[in-house]
Amino acid sequence: MGTSAGLVDLRSDTVTRPTPAMRRAMAEAEVGDDQYGEDPTVVALEEAFAERVGKEAALFVPSGVMGNQVALRSLTRPGAVVIAGRQQHIVAFEHGGAARNAGVQFHILDDSEGTISPAEVAWVRETADHHWPQPGLVCVENTHMPSGGRVWSLGLLQELASSARPLPVHMDGARLFNAEVASGVPASTWAGAATTVMCCLSKGLCAPVGSMLAGPADVMSVAREERACLGGAMRQAGVIAAAGLVALRTMVDRLGEDHERARRLAEAVADRWPDSGCEPARVDTNIVVFRHPEPERVLQHLEGEGVLAGTIAPGVVRLVTHHDVDDEGVDRAMKALASVP
Repeated sequence: MGTSAGLVDLRSDTVTRPTPAMRRAMAEAEVGDDQYGEDPTVVALEEAFAERVGKEAALFVPSGVMGNQVALRSLTRPGAVVIAGRQQHIVAFEHGGAARNAGVQFHILDDSEGTISPAEVAWVRETADHHWPQPGLVCVENTHMPSGGRVWSLGLLQELASSARPLPVHMDGARLFNAEVASGVPASTWAGAATTVMCCLSKGLCAPVGSMLAGPADVMSVAREERACLGGAMRQAGVIAAAGLVALRTMVDRLGEDHERARRLAEAVADRWPDSGCEPARVDTNIVVFRHPEPERVLQHLEGEGVLAGTIAPGVVRLVTHHDVDDEGVDRAMKALASVP
């Protein structure tokens, strides 16, 4: 049902455990020294991901946060303005890393609906002509976690990329394959609107460790150096890259099951709290968010019923479905939600 000793764990899709096929691949992985570019399994993973997202090259990194931070360091210079949504992971959930690691500042835009406005991006891009700091990068998030895992409109994303030019665009695609499955739009098409794209292997795809960053070959060459600066150069990393290869090959198509289960949870939330802002019809992928004036009370009740959940902001509760939560677990969670006093 869940990942924590009989509990239904809806805190995040990061709690997923590697599949038996991943464990076998890890045990049998051919390895070398990745810092020297000599780990054949890492090389195979980077090539497979680059092809999957339509980019020239890719880089294996320990985490999605490092992937985003490496992208910032590779695409900007200190002092630059990065245009991004107010709630995006790179702004709100990376412990201020952008300022410390890349020396950049954010110009934040409203992203309450999961997207940012191309017109507002164009306006910020032009501010340098009026003595404002020079913009250097635009960041988007697809799927957009804080709005409930929403998927961008492809047309709007392409319009944004046009509005951003000549600035590069970085896509935080931590759950890019959720977007692919939910929309039917290939990951390569989504990534085609961005200069660089990051994707996590350790969330819905169930790999134990690792994320990918992909983009033009020259940018990825710089990114490899920046990864080393941040302490992300790994040695016999093929042991974990092997699980990433299995994730890419076998775990994408099943993501639709998580999306269906999330919609069931959303229906339970909407039934219990009609004014919570949870709209089941707008749950695109595997994330349900809703407002509650006493979230700690909700979490305590759920845990008492064997269900773990979390918060992402004051008064905002999050539920995340994943491979390790089955229909029985969702049934249990729905009953627990219905019984919150």
